[in-house]
Amino acid sequence: MSDRPASFAPLAAAVPHLDLRGIVSGLREARDSWRALRKRGGEGGAREFPSRDALRGIADDLCGALFPMRLGPPDLHVEGEDFYVGHTLDRALTNLLVQVRLELACQARHDEALAAQVDARATGIVRAFAAGLPALRTLLDTDVLAAFEGDPAARSVDEVLLCYPGVLAVIHHRLAHALYELGVPLVARILAEIAHSDTGIDIHPGARIGPGFFIDHGTGVVIGETAVIGQRVRLYQAVTLGARRFELDTDGHLAKGGARHPIVEDDVVIYAGATVLGRITIGRGSSIGGNVWLTRSVPPGSNVTQAGLHHERLEGRDGADI
Repeated sequence: MSDRPASFAPLAAAVPHLDLRGIVSGLREARDSWRALRKRGGEGGAREFPSRDALRGIADDLCGALFPMRLGPPDLHVEGEDFYVGHTLDRALTNLLVQVRLELACQARHDEALAAQVDARATGIVRAFAAGLPALRTLLDTDVLAAFEGDPAARSVDEVLLCYPGVLAVIHHRLAHALYELGVPLVARILAEIAHSDTGIDIHPGARIGPGFFIDHGTGVVIGETAVIGQRVRLYQAVTLGARRFELDTDGHLAKGGARHPIVEDDVVIYAGATVLGRITIGRGSSIGGNVWLTRSVPPGSNVTQAGLHHERLEGRDGADI
């Protein structure tokens, strides 16, 4: 540490007997050990990974560009809407390009051929993402309308867009899913986790969700990576669409990938606290009652309740699978 500037006097004076130099040195040793173990650089190197703070700003800008008169600045007027959208998109997409480059550079760390393509790939990804924004806005309109029509307490579409955490989580998911599909899963996951932190709704960016999706109340909802959700589906708070079990590889480690989350067909409603696990199918138009624990497929038009499942157990039908 002798070659580094370091007057830690203000903090050391504020906290008596604090060995700040020793703590800083110990933290550096821990970082160096981690990097050496994983054959990473780091000493004197630039940032390697996308920034959560940068992506939060990008997400805010994209939300404003998608819904300028409701999620944009408070002093915006309609006559200045296009100027604001253009300026905001230019900033958001320029900043996004930096974050995409960082992820692609990480992916190409040990592949010289990929490393040479990082700039071109990053530009292509951001261009494709930008080109998809008008269609994404149209898709989000179906989600906003579903929230308005699905909640008797909602007085306007503006209210659900401004106030409903489920709508905010879905906006972030649509953005994150587009980036996930374009090949930057870490950037996508950070965007999703920003919404998770803000709303309590955890949607993996890999989940495929159809139009007209509504999460009512929302807190505690979990939707796994390989979940597939159809059109006009409604979920309530504390619903889980998760995996039933985790497969292991030949070395005893968790096997990555693989379809392990539910398929929820069109026009399904899943009520509060329900847990749906495994690669099962909830048939079109079904209703899954509150606090139900479900690990088997149900046909279209089913009405699954705790009482019904309890009856099946007593009758000995499929009891081991419920």
